[in-house]
Amino acid sequence: MQKRKALSIDEAFLLSQKIFENFIGYFKPEEGEKVHIFIPIQKFNEIDTRIFIQDFLTRKIRVYVPKIVDDKLINIEINQNTVFETNSWGISEPVTNEDSGEIHFHYVITPLLYCDKKGNRVGYGKGFYDGLFQSISPETKKIGVNYFDPDEYIDDVWENDISLDYLVTPVEVLSFLNGLQ
Repeated sequence: MQKRKALSIDEAFLLSQKIFENFIGYFKPEEGEKVHIFIPIQKFNEIDTRIFIQDFLTRKIRVYVPKIVDDKLINIEINQNTVFETNSWGISEPVTNEDSGEIHFHYVITPLLYCDKKGNRVGYGKGFYDGLFQSISPETKKIGVNYFDPDEYIDDVWENDISLDYLVTPVEVLSFLNGLQ
């Protein structure tokens, strides 16, 4: 978190742009595919996924974003006309609470603080994404995005944690499907 906060706004935007380019170059999402993606928390200097979202919507890729309602993560499909508001955590989210019910995503792009070389991720400790990962189709590619390379290992991996399939950084795309590649 400290390393991320140390990045200037310009540095974070340029790195986010490189992460976006690496994602597009590697996965090549197509019209009609479904992507679940988080909206960045500005105060935490998260990856600027608004770059992704705008591109996806322009290219008719279906976009879903998370929203916490009654301590449960729901999936809301958005479009160019979706109305957003800022919640108590400072996260921009759709005004609607209508859960799409969608579980068959092509990609889930997930926030993280860091991950290790096995794809184990550390988030914010609420377990929302572990719950999401358990509920979606097993064919969905679970993709972390981070400004930094993975750590060697995370020593407090919990038995219910679900690891990432990929990590996209400004430099490369790492696959954890058959060990780190």
